[in-house]
Amino acid sequence: MKIITSILTVTLFLLFTQACGTIIHGTTQEVGISSSPSNASVTINGQNHGNTPMIIDLKRKDSHMVKIELDGYQPYETNLTRSTSGWVWGNIVFGGLIGLVVDASAGGMYKLSPEQLNAELRSSQAEALSSNAGLFIAVVLEADPTWERIGSLETSK
Repeated sequence: MKIITSILTVTLFLLFTQACGTIIHGTTQEVGISSSPSNASVTINGQNHGNTPMIIDLKRKDSHMVKIELDGYQPYETNLTRSTSGWVWGNIVFGGLIGLVVDASAGGMYKLSPEQLNAELRSSQAEALSSNAGLFIAVVLEADPTWERIGSLETSK
């Protein structure tokens, strides 16, 4: 009976001290994705996942390529990269090598960044430049009929 109690105690100790990251914050992470204007198509790693705004669970162990597209606007692309989470220190102190291996293979030792994406989509018909002095110049192929005309540029001879 004493041997069974000892084995059970050691087993429970090993189960609760391993893989701190996986136990505490899991193998996936919620990432918020929004855009201005909203209702843009979101593609992650080549697969369509819906329209903005959205919150999606992504695997922590992989980096992810995010593309946000809306007709009439330039596409927005970025990478969600993984970095080592602070829970690695819990594994080093309590879980040892076994905990590190479990968290590395499951993804629990990583975090994705950024945690929130907000894509500012630019019109595909305009290019804009600005300076610290507050000058703003936009070059467009077609003027929006709702814009107010405040001046014009002329060529010098």
